[in-house]
Amino acid sequence: MNKYKICVYAICKNEEQFVDRWMDVVSEADIVIVTDTGSTDSTVKKLQARGALVYKEIIHPWRFDVARNIAMDHIPEDIDICVSNDLDEVFELGWREKIENVWAPNVTRAKYLFTWSYDEDGTPNKQFTMEKVHCRNGFRWIHPVHEVLAYHGAEKENTVWVPGLVLHHYPDLSKSRSQYLPLLELSLRENPDDNRGLFWLGREYMYHNKLDDSISTLKRYLDMPTSKWSEERCAAMRFIAKCHEKKGNFKESRIWLYKAIAECPFVREPYLYMAQLGYLEKDWPLVNLMTNEALKIKNKTGSYLLELQSWDYTLYDLAAISNYWLGLYQRSYEYAKKASEMSKGNERLKHNLHLIHQKMIESTG
Repeated sequence: MNKYKICVYAICKNEEQFVDRWMDVVSEADIVIVTDTGSTDSTVKKLQARGALVYKEIIHPWRFDVARNIAMDHIPEDIDICVSNDLDEVFELGWREKIENVWAPNVTRAKYLFTWSYDEDGTPNKQFTMEKVHCRNGFRWIHPVHEVLAYHGAEKENTVWVPGLVLHHYPDLSKSRSQYLPLLELSLRENPDDNRGLFWLGREYMYHNKLDDSISTLKRYLDMPTSKWSEERCAAMRFIAKCHEKKGNFKESRIWLYKAIAECPFVREPYLYMAQLGYLEKDWPLVNLMTNEALKIKNKTGSYLLELQSWDYTLYDLAAISNYWLGLYQRSYEYAKKASEMSKGNERLKHNLHLIHQKMIESTG
């Protein structure tokens, strides 16, 4: 017999390709409620055929927090546990039992592991904590985009970790994210003291090549007294550096990367950025030093700020190239071999490995 009454709720639009896979898993819940925000495909019919309760809502102007709050408002009051779960996200089977095993009447929210992306062989390569399981009352979604669950209940918030609970993300990469920038600008106008919103906006400006806007916004973020998380501050510094690099100001880029390394020396990303800058400048001793320092770091922090290039073949590739130009052919070959093994279909890496091998033979002639 189930210990608690559980509802899965979601928002969706034109996601017919995900319906069956999603419903196969969320059907462990007592009720599945979906707010459709304007699908023109068969999403609604497929959801209803699989037993979901679907509400149709038009949200204009669009904002994610409003959509999710409307979806939450459709949840019956007698529900004990609410699970916010998008259609491109899939829990591993048995998720309900895992939540119920740690839930208690005084629990307000649960945290679990979220797999954002995967290697070619299906191995998770970016995972971090998610916390979208919550009690029925005391929560509202806030912010037009990159929305978060804010607690305003009368009792003290009590969060639990759910061992073994993993949510997998399989996004539709064809969907546009062009709406993110104006929504982030709106979010900052509404919440000018939100340091996280300022960081996300500065990062988004970088994605859109609005380099000066990105630099000034991220500097504002760094100047805020609430901006204390070293890993996020490091990311802001390296994004500023990347903007200066794109502007052709390599000296300023290098200065910001030294700041980023000093701010958070236990993540690979600032060393990678510095190695990439050294590659552009053909500063092979710098590339060699930075790749060596990065590869000393063996463990991921579990942060959403992890960048996949820091953990794929890239550092080994750069190390191979720098050692080659420094005349260290044996070391170059070892790095090139590792890079090629990590990306087996990469013809450039195979070609480099062959050239380095030939040079190594010639040098030992």
